[in-house]
Amino acid sequence: MNLKINKQIKQLIFWIGALIIGAILGSLHVDTVDKVCDFVATVFTRLFKFTAVPAIAVSVLSTLATLGGNKETGKIFRRTIMYTLLTTLAASTIAAILFFIIKPEVLSAAAYENAGADKIASMSSSSFLSYFINAIPDNILYPFVSGNVLSILIVSFAFGFAISKMKESDQKTAILNVVLGFQELVFKVIGWIIAILPIGIIAFTAQLIKDLGADFGAASIGRYTAVVLSGNLIQFFIVLSIFLLCRGINPFKHFKNMIPAILTALFTKSSAATLPVTMDCVENRVKCDKKFSRFILPMCTTINMNGCAAFILVTSLFVMKNGGVDLNIITVITWILISVISAVGNAGVPMGCFFLTLSLMAGKGMPIGVMGVILPIYAIIDMIETAVNIYSDSCVCAMTNKDLKHLVTEEEKSE
Repeated sequence: MNLKINKQIKQLIFWIGALIIGAILGSLHVDTVDKVCDFVATVFTRLFKFTAVPAIAVSVLSTLATLGGNKETGKIFRRTIMYTLLTTLAASTIAAILFFIIKPEVLSAAAYENAGADKIASMSSSSFLSYFINAIPDNILYPFVSGNVLSILIVSFAFGFAISKMKESDQKTAILNVVLGFQELVFKVIGWIIAILPIGIIAFTAQLIKDLGADFGAASIGRYTAVVLSGNLIQFFIVLSIFLLCRGINPFKHFKNMIPAILTALFTKSSAATLPVTMDCVENRVKCDKKFSRFILPMCTTINMNGCAAFILVTSLFVMKNGGVDLNIITVITWILISVISAVGNAGVPMGCFFLTLSLMAGKGMPIGVMGVILPIYAIIDMIETAVNIYSDSCVCAMTNKDLKHLVTEEEKSE
């Protein structure tokens, strides 16, 4: 036990040291240093994406292939959906309350008529809708080449369920052995990346400090930003902690165990890219059984979007307010529900929440030029959103693991 505690302390020291070194390097504003950090950050981002695709596929495939359509799978799925909807609804409701407490002001037309007009004009609603069309694969390689998370899930669910329904035979055993063997291989590679992750954190932090110094101060639009960020922070530190406490899980301990994944999410701004680190933390630090983590986490990467729900709700209300819409209680409740449903179905692509909100507002004929004012600060909002999303994923997994741990056999525990 003491050895395990000492190892965790050393890991924490490494992570804090990496953050400090990265912050110092980023604040130097030395061109050569910035280029090296950008290069290292890009390498790690590509490595995360490289491992995320097979990790999602083999995790869902192996779980469904062994569990199939039995009652255990149904219980895990239903519990995951329940916690996803509850946490996402809480995030959206908190954001709505904060919107009316902080009261973002209406912008003058001149403030947004030309703001980011060229970028906004190129962001048609079809950019978001086409994601769902493209999620239906027309060949076996497309999901994996494109990295389309929803498409990968569809294929993995289909093949995993099909394997589970095959008659017991040498062929089925051979297929399962290949899937499980490849899964072990993928997670071995992920383990190597996790081991050298502090190097990546140095580069990510330096990159962030450089960007903050250049853009954020001038780009902020005050109260709107305060609503979005404070809503996400309340969801992260208070709401999700209450959920964990209600299930008998220590929120402080859970947060400490998830720090590597949280930091990775901040810098990559992608739940899918962070998935390998999230899985590592949930399985090896939180100690959730792989039977749950490798089924729940890939699914939550696509459907459990707490941070996105808050952004969609606040941004929609803000744009509608600028468009002269009366934000009465019925309208707000309606948009809370819309934000929850939209977040669950949100595209797992860069700026997915932004595209979706733009689509919704364009469809209502609202002044989407307001989105141009938001665009410069979206990178910062996206960081916080992603951290909230993956932390919520881990909470959903931990709570489901606690509720259904009786489904894990002694043989599975020993593996």
